[in-house]
Amino acid sequence: MRIGIDLGGTKISGVVLDDAGAVQTHLKRPSPRGDYGATLNAIRDLADELAGPDRPDMALGIGIPGTVSKRTGLVKNANSTWLIGKPLDRDIESLTGRKVRVANDADCFTLSEATDGAGQGYRSVFGVILGTGVGGGLSVGGALISGPNGIAGEWGHNPLPWTDPITDPRFACYCGKSGCIETFLSGPALSAHHAHDAGEEIEAELIAAGDLPGRTASLARYADRLARALAHVINLFDPDAIVLGGGLSQIKELYKSVPARWGRYVFSDSVETPLLQNRHGSDSGVRGAAWLWPAAASGK
Repeated sequence: MRIGIDLGGTKISGVVLDDAGAVQTHLKRPSPRGDYGATLNAIRDLADELAGPDRPDMALGIGIPGTVSKRTGLVKNANSTWLIGKPLDRDIESLTGRKVRVANDADCFTLSEATDGAGQGYRSVFGVILGTGVGGGLSVGGALISGPNGIAGEWGHNPLPWTDPITDPRFACYCGKSGCIETFLSGPALSAHHAHDAGEEIEAELIAAGDLPGRTASLARYADRLARALAHVINLFDPDAIVLGGGLSQIKELYKSVPARWGRYVFSDSVETPLLQNRHGSDSGVRGAAWLWPAAASGK
């Protein structure tokens, strides 16, 4: 048994996962915003509720919208900015008395889908989050690839490749740069580009329906941008499978239109890479947080 917690911007989700991957308990709570101390307390309270009084030493895996610096041990690159510069794992260990591992939420998603999700059985998996933000993670042989800087798979903060200055306007990114993949492929980015191109301010979910000409055109541009961005990944890493997650992964058309487009950008005579929809939906990230602990180290 192990606990997984997914620390999102609006909610905290937690599970108890057994060694076979079955969810024993699943809880969700509102996520404190802008308050680090309240966030720590919310994680502690949720972990205690999930474990119950009989399992005070159950290990805890946490997925966050950022990562922990290997140099300082402090959170960096988090769009939940109140976490930046904080020793989150150490503070949670001190507060709960539990063993704690912290990883990027896209890494947790990737680990979940590679372990017992859509990527199960593939040697190498690139997992993609297309939601409020855009992230990525790499798994080889069922293990996450982190890298010496702890940023392997940080796909959303590279520039969108093969851009056209007219059809691909560059918008500012929270990271301080402009033209990042996240500013083209996140849910808010889809809405912003549609407003720029069609003059209609609506949510990404309505654009995804594609039931009006302007929305259909925006969705086609989105698919081409996603194809270019994923072609870059294939050229660099050539994963055995790519798995999409996040709210925009529910757009069924992407699984046909993106592979139909990416061949012109991939440096190969053919592209055999499958583009897969996640198996565990919105629960994949929290499941991956639990999988940060192998059975032998998870506690009982």
